[in-house]
Amino acid sequence: MRAIVLSAYGGPERLVEQEVPDPVPVTGEALVEVAAAGVTFVETQVRAGRGPRRVELPAILGNGVAGVARTGDLAGRRVVTTLGGLGGYAELAVAPAGQLIPVPDALPDAEAVALLADGRTAMGLSGAAAPRAGEWVLVEAAGGGVGSLLVQLAVAAGARVIGAASSPGKRALAEELGAELTVDYTDPDWPEQVRAAVPDGLDVVFDGVGGEIGAAAQALLRDGGRLSAYGMAGGPVTAPDPRVTAVAFPSTDLRELAGRALEEAAAGRLRPVIGQRLPLARAAEAHAAMEARTVTGKTVLLPRRD
Repeated sequence: MRAIVLSAYGGPERLVEQEVPDPVPVTGEALVEVAAAGVTFVETQVRAGRGPRRVELPAILGNGVAGVARTGDLAGRRVVTTLGGLGGYAELAVAPAGQLIPVPDALPDAEAVALLADGRTAMGLSGAAAPRAGEWVLVEAAGGGVGSLLVQLAVAAGARVIGAASSPGKRALAEELGAELTVDYTDPDWPEQVRAAVPDGLDVVFDGVGGEIGAAAQALLRDGGRLSAYGMAGGPVTAPDPRVTAVAFPSTDLRELAGRALEEAAAGRLRPVIGQRLPLARAAEAHAAMEARTVTGKTVLLPRRD
């Protein structure tokens, strides 16, 4: 099969298409013919050797795929699944059989895989922070995969949303999805813009960036406001200040959260935003664009040649 192999840590050019042996499932596993593979920002960090974990090389990155199950109880069905961290950038993948989730007929493969990690994350974060009608909610990286879903979920709850993003296109997307105000967090004055709009302080901050941006966002919360810190794209994960309420990700089954996200999307109540749909061979290009912050929404690789 064709796969994208990482043989040495480094830049996107380290991702090279190769022919490798087909994976063989063992007891408790299922073989999936991959139609769409999700790409996450964390995977760009792992590739560069500075991510939250290191992998044994050579390796095939990619944690989430959608496609047709070839073996197991769901053989012949379209499924989406996590792979335990590796193996997704390929034509075939082996997954724990218990992790396969049937994809609703109304949902295309690319949309399904876009919702696997990001959908379950957004559903869990939103459920834990529980934004309510009339509350002011700041969503960082509002044009990204998780951020765009959090904007939609907060708007659906009746909250007043501020979308923080680094480009005009991403801010325009946040507005399209219902954000009442958008700010450019690469502008040093963005916190003052938020304070001018919400002088009494924010009720909820979804912090998917961390570092200086996360710290600045936390400072905009009112006393007792809820901080949901879940990312480190811009630096260390934000440490909660004693005056705010730290919101932890729920212990709910991740498979259940992903299934709920798929159902919401199939019903038209949640829209995954896919900014890049690229052939498998262009995985390096996908990583480069994500690192340059030029992608709006999710990135998906498409292994099929047809």
